Amino acid sequence: MRSTKDPASEIQVYASVQLFRSLAALRTPSEHIDVNGRHLSCMGSPGRAAEQLGPELSWCATSTSVHLLDRANINHQQSVDIVTKTFKSNVTKPLEWRITQLRKAWWMFEDNKERIVDSLKQDLNKHRQEALPIDVAGVQTAILEALKNIKKWNADERPGRTNPLNLLGGARIRKEPKGVALIISAWNYPYMELFEPMIGAIAAGCTVILKPSELSPASQNLIARIVPRYLDQDAVRVVTAGPKEMDYLLGKKFDHIFFTGSTVVGKIVYARAAPNLTTVTLELGGRGPAIVTANANVDLAAKRIANVKFLNSGQVCVGVNHVFVDPKVKAPFLKALTKYFNQYLGGSSAVNPGYVTNIVNDRHYNRLEGLLEKTSGNIIYGGDRDPKTRYFSPTVVDNVTTDDSLLSEELFGPILPILDATLDEAIEYTAANDHPLSLYGFTGSRAEQQAILDRTNSGGVTFNDGILHMAMKDAPFGGVGGSGTGAYHGHYGFNEFVHLRTVASIPGWMDALLSFRYPPYTNAKAIAQIKAAGGGASVNFDRNGKTTTTAVGRILGQWKLLLLVAAVLRWRGWTVEDVRNLF
Repeated sequence: MRSTKDPASEIQVYASVQLFRSLAALRTPSEHIDVNGRHLSCMGSPGRAAEQLGPELSWCATSTSVHLLDRANINHQQSVDIVTKTFKSNVTKPLEWRITQLRKAWWMFEDNKERIVDSLKQDLNKHRQEALPIDVAGVQTAILEALKNIKKWNADERPGRTNPLNLLGGARIRKEPKGVALIISAWNYPYMELFEPMIGAIAAGCTVILKPSELSPASQNLIARIVPRYLDQDAVRVVTAGPKEMDYLLGKKFDHIFFTGSTVVGKIVYARAAPNLTTVTLELGGRGPAIVTANANVDLAAKRIANVKFLNSGQVCVGVNHVFVDPKVKAPFLKALTKYFNQYLGGSSAVNPGYVTNIVNDRHYNRLEGLLEKTSGNIIYGGDRDPKTRYFSPTVVDNVTTDDSLLSEELFGPILPILDATLDEAIEYTAANDHPLSLYGFTGSRAEQQAILDRTNSGGVTFNDGILHMAMKDAPFGGVGGSGTGAYHGHYGFNEFVHLRTVASIPGWMDALLSFRYPPYTNAKAIAQIKAAGGGASVNFDRNGKTTTTAVGRILGQWKLLLLVAAVLRWRGWTVEDVRNLF
């Protein structure tokens, strides 16, 4: 049965919940709070104040907090129960259902693109030039790609038919949806990071709990408002939660969790998934370096690094955290860096020209300010900031060392530390620390590029530019080690939400070929079984690992196998058309 709850009532209750949370702080009869024009007193108990709110909400109060159990489909347990029941009903299995949901998702973005832009302006002061291409058009493009390929992605795969058992046993690999997926997004790109994983989940046939970031409240509220209007509420539901509610939500059983955020929180999500053996995708971050060698196009390197740092005020998981620059080219590099930051800011860093993204909240603003105040480096550009608006200009800090405060954690902001380093020194430091999500090498030397690839590891690499590796079509985007696990974009995102299920259909007549497996056991049967499994054959290498078989010998070995298969087919009386039907 489909849910008939009014989405508007859900939002109204949620908005009230946000206001009512302050009730948890009420401790004495003298304290009170005004909510939606109603004067509520504690009366010695937070729960007593809550009771005055009427029958729409029920509260369970303790001495330390007030727990809301809403009756309007906001309750997290109810949401999980609904999507779990829907998945078990097989509603999401037909491709027609998945296609319909993806098409509706496309129109959700088309119809609400200006609202999305406005919400990002409210949350981050993000300009539409940054908002539209990534958080709107980027998601729509991903939806269209999924719609174009959904049948191919879901089609059974047929493992190699040169193996007789695969061929005669009709081996195939079926794509099964994992089940109920929890998708948790970050605040810096609250739409893209929530809905791109959702595309893969829906294409795979999963039901979904969407959890937008509470740190971008305007975006969170819009998502909670529009998703129920477009998508099947029994299969795709939005839950809003802060840290305490997330702790409860992560205690529920999911079949896959897709998390985008910090490494610290990613470890918590991973640990909470472990008791249920829930698979996870972790899209994290890390201290991604840019390495500018003596063979770099210095002006172009400065232009592109400044652009990456300017984007979203450095609040980008694939941003440049710090720059290693060869001392031979450091002076012209810093001069060019200043030139391009001035160009991007319209001449000065002192005042926000109106299109610079602000820092998301006071906590992150104060964190960045504290790191900057502790640095032993020298601020050579920027440093201008306004705590009221949380404007924080691009800030270049020179003469930074590896033990500086600015390298103590992922900056995730507009501060750009500069470190003197040769290529070998930069590689050595990068390889000795957690693998970053992104690594950027600026050099015209193929040998230096190869050295960076061979001696480091990272989620992705872009040479002589920034970020663009994550924009490559039909390529995975994801981290490794401290920067995450799993990948998405296109069919890689789809693969995160499916289980590859091997299926074989063995005909009765094959008993004649497989009779050696039945007891009573004999040595002859053991040898036959080993040969059937491909073991016991001669090998084309000696004990020193050197090849011993010629190309002619390998070809003759393949012909022997083909002759054997042909003999079996002739014995069965199969035609060429019968064989084709197996593929």
